[in-house]
Amino acid sequence: AYYRRADANLALNKIKLALLDFRRASKYAPKDPDLRRKLQQCEKAVKVMQFEKALATPQEEVVPAYSKVVLEDMVVEEGFTGSRMAKDAEVKDVVTLDFVLSMIEDFKAGRKLHRRYAYSIILGALEIFKELPNVVRVDVPKGSKFTVCGDVHGQFFDLLNIFELNGMVSEENPYLFNGDFVDRGSWSAEVIFTLFALKCLYPRSLHLARGNHESKNMNKIYGFEGEIQAKYTQQMADVFREVFCWLPLGHIINEKAFVVHGGLFASDDVTIPDLQSFDRNREPPDEGYMCEMLWSDPQEPLGRAPSKRGVAIQFGPDVTKAFLERNNLDLVIRSHEVKDEGYTVEHDGFLVTVFSAPNYCDHMGNKGAFITFSGEDFKMNFTKFSAVEHPDIKPMAYANNYLFGG
Repeated sequence: AYYRRADANLALNKIKLALLDFRRASKYAPKDPDLRRKLQQCEKAVKVMQFEKALATPQEEVVPAYSKVVLEDMVVEEGFTGSRMAKDAEVKDVVTLDFVLSMIEDFKAGRKLHRRYAYSIILGALEIFKELPNVVRVDVPKGSKFTVCGDVHGQFFDLLNIFELNGMVSEENPYLFNGDFVDRGSWSAEVIFTLFALKCLYPRSLHLARGNHESKNMNKIYGFEGEIQAKYTQQMADVFREVFCWLPLGHIINEKAFVVHGGLFASDDVTIPDLQSFDRNREPPDEGYMCEMLWSDPQEPLGRAPSKRGVAIQFGPDVTKAFLERNNLDLVIRSHEVKDEGYTVEHDGFLVTVFSAPNYCDHMGNKGAFITFSGEDFKMNFTKFSAVEHPDIKPMAYANNYLFGG
């Protein structure tokens, strides 16, 4: 129990709490090599934190990293051979479908964006996210379809396979990606630039929700921050961190389905207006509505229980039904968990989990899945798919080796 709690706190970058529990666990299993390794790493990390704290100076005002980006100072060289953005009437960079398709081909070939275009995409997405509420309402007209995808986790070539199977995002083919776009997979940069560029191109047809991995602590440990540092710059990693804080936390489709990355709540009386009432522009807290939307999991027994993850809760079918009745909804769709077949239907049909990263981390052997809805009758159709081949770069290639002993 001490080891599991320590591992959860380590994942949340709560290094001091993890260290306490690793020390307690080591009394019961002093020779366990994995435990000893993580204990030593936590001890080193605490020393680094203490050293950095000693060097730190007070700051009167925190200036957002994105406000320091000056696109005009980033000149695209004449000899640059990668994808180029078009210009609008005001000579500003603009995302077009031709650019997105060309960018994807560059990514497949291992080429990067010019940093000017990278920042143009990030800042364009930020402007859109800032205008959205915490929970976004989505209307699917009759005769249309709508697709919901779960975690992608940096598996770029599997993301492209979704588009191959189900069509590219367009005004006629809208999608919702339900969080955890990045981390673990080693093409998180390519995934997030593709999704953000499509958001700029089709702001009302591509919907993006925050997952628990769109956060500073998780990105620092599980690879996204290191990947952006390696492929681009630390400043860009800082800007992504700020933009992630503006991602919406949930969606309601056709006033029927509540879509959220993690799950439901420790309180019985939560309403949608409650979820719209707080400021989401922050790193996820350790408790409360925002934490639970990102981290909670369903369980088979009735009622609630502490989460095995060490944060948020587990909730039973009675909790799901009560939430739906209170908010006049029919269904909860969430992600956040690997499923062997890519999806599960639980809680007497009132809760669906969908996960879209097949063969997760190149070794789980699971299918991926996505859900398509008909705007006519709101009937769900599940599509399962297998992992596709990708270049020989291992998962977690950019993860924090300091914490993982690499």
